[in-house]
Amino acid sequence: MSVIILGIESSCDDTSAAVIKDGLLLSNVVASQAVHESYGGVVPELASRAHQQNIVPVVHEALKRAGVSKEELSAVAFTRGPGLMGSLLVGVSFAKGFARSLNIPLIDVNHLNAHVLAHFIKEKNEVIKQPAFPFLCLLVSGGNSQIILVKAYNEMEILGQTIDDAAGEAIDKCSKVMGLGYPGGPIVDRLARQGNPKAFSFSKPHIPGLDYSFSGLKTSFLYSLRDWIKEDPDFIEHHRTDLAASLEATIVDILMDKLRKAAKQYHIKEVAIAGGVSANNGLRNAFREHAEKYGWEVYIPKFSYTTDNAAMIAITGYLKYLDKDFCSIELPAYSRVTLS
Repeated sequence: MSVIILGIESSCDDTSAAVIKDGLLLSNVVASQAVHESYGGVVPELASRAHQQNIVPVVHEALKRAGVSKEELSAVAFTRGPGLMGSLLVGVSFAKGFARSLNIPLIDVNHLNAHVLAHFIKEKNEVIKQPAFPFLCLLVSGGNSQIILVKAYNEMEILGQTIDDAAGEAIDKCSKVMGLGYPGGPIVDRLARQGNPKAFSFSKPHIPGLDYSFSGLKTSFLYSLRDWIKEDPDFIEHHRTDLAASLEATIVDILMDKLRKAAKQYHIKEVAIAGGVSANNGLRNAFREHAEKYGWEVYIPKFSYTTDNAAMIAITGYLKYLDKDFCSIELPAYSRVTLS
């Protein structure tokens, strides 16, 4: 009998639902929220309201595209955390009610684990290269920057992580300082393709071990801009692409430096990347360059699996279903945690 999992993701500002059948992705529907753009960041109250409006039509569309009826579902997997509590509660409450109405199991998913396991999503008529255990995964997003040792789908160890800002957060804040808009990541990425990555230098942190820090870089960027604007009020306009390219190059260099150390320290050449910042072209190119230079086997996700999506929740739910790793309906959502 086939195993069909409905995955639900609502940790931040994207409402998503996906269906996986016997490990194969049948649908992945994402409803984004444009309302936050004018605020320069996600407004939690607005996000939770939008989730309430989107959750039913998104789930309906995911089932429709998959050609699956709700009665055929084996289980419902949902993001339990971490994330914005108001947003999580919408997805968690819907998943619990939906699963109970169908009398099928619930599977809670750690959002960060799911980003790592996005590399195991399979699509129809597609042969994908999957990382072999153990492998290293650089998880980089607006809220997280971590180097993870992945020993099994359900056994992950954080080797290093940011002690302050995440890489994506630093990019967004520097983008805001330049007046580029929100979200800053895609804008900086696009501008960086046209600029000189060696045009400007910004400070890099000296953090022991495998941990990251990006607050110093952010401060260096801000103070440098302040000084340059004193000399030329239109400095940002005149040097926008070079600023973006130099900022991106600095962040990529910081990320890859610690990842190289981790790969050497743990003698691992299977290296993956995940999270929203993994869509960055500069970081993807650095991964390919490291593959050639250090003999790494690298795994770079599809762009559609870098940002928050329910496909990664569904594949994690599928793997947990095979182990009968279900959860109680009483389990609450959680806003902060690292890896389970």
